[in-house]
Amino acid sequence: MRLLAPFILVAALCSCTSSDPVSLCDRFFTPYPDHVSQRPRTARNADLVDAMALYSDQDYKQAITGLQRVVDRDARNVTARIYLISALLAAGDPYKAEMHLDFMESYQDRSYSDQVDWYNAMCWLCEGNNERALKQAEWIASRPHTYRTQAADLVRALNKR
Repeated sequence: MRLLAPFILVAALCSCTSSDPVSLCDRFFTPYPDHVSQRPRTARNADLVDAMALYSDQDYKQAITGLQRVVDRDARNVTARIYLISALLAAGDPYKAEMHLDFMESYQDRSYSDQVDWYNAMCWLCEGNNERALKQAEWIASRPHTYRTQAADLVRALNKR
């Protein structure tokens, strides 16, 4: 058994570096940075700031509840919606995140257009739809874009599989 230990260790390490959809999702998805939780809390923003405190603590499942409440009350709150999308992805629910991205794609406020592009790629990647993720990543990598470098890295990783 001792003779097998090094081989088992090598096999385990190699399996952790595979390019299957789950590991690529874990490798490339990063929650959107918190720019909200430190805002002064007021009566108007209390629900958002409270939800973002949970988000900042990486309690994404609880943050989703609060962020969904904010979005339900004001569908035009794109800040709450982008954090809801990020929290849904972090909690492992790319299908629901994609639904909110669809809303943001058709909404006139394009403040988060680069994030929408990238998180679409992340939804598809995390759903296991590598073909769509690759196409989106190639599109992002081909133009001036906030996520251009990450997209180029994703293209390389997807093309290796």
